[in-house]
Amino acid sequence: MQKITLTFVVSFFTTIALAQTAGEITMVKTFGGTRFEMDTLTLSPRQVMEILKDTPLAYEEFKQAKKNYSTAGVMGFTGGLLIGFPVGTLIAGGDPEWGLAIGGAALLLGSIPLNKAFQRHANNALDLHNKKFSSRINTNFYFTGNGLRLRFCF
Repeated sequence: MQKITLTFVVSFFTTIALAQTAGEITMVKTFGGTRFEMDTLTLSPRQVMEILKDTPLAYEEFKQAKKNYSTAGVMGFTGGLLIGFPVGTLIAGGDPEWGLAIGGAALLLGSIPLNKAFQRHANNALDLHNKKFSSRINTNFYFTGNGLRLRFCF
């Protein structure tokens, strides 16, 4: 009888813990940038902003992150174009304008701190949002000399 009760209690608390993590948003760093995931869905930054409207502090933090993301994207794209023109001219056999490449490199390097700020603000916003989904019940399983011990911390 005790084994059945223990099995029921463990499965009940496991179900509660899994149900509470259903709305968490995670940020995954990839080679090309970052990706936001909720459950099995991949979200865009715009979709994340819509979800974060329920949590005002997280929403404001993510708005700042999105500003940094947009600015870094524009600077990186422009820098890449400015680097690409002289390289294309060099490949075509012309006389390249290396001042454009230097300016493009400066823009590209300037976008790196903005990208880091985006990641920092986005992590803070997601931490604020995910706090409401964190489980307040911690379960710990211990093997003792006499068997198994289950401990719940509230």
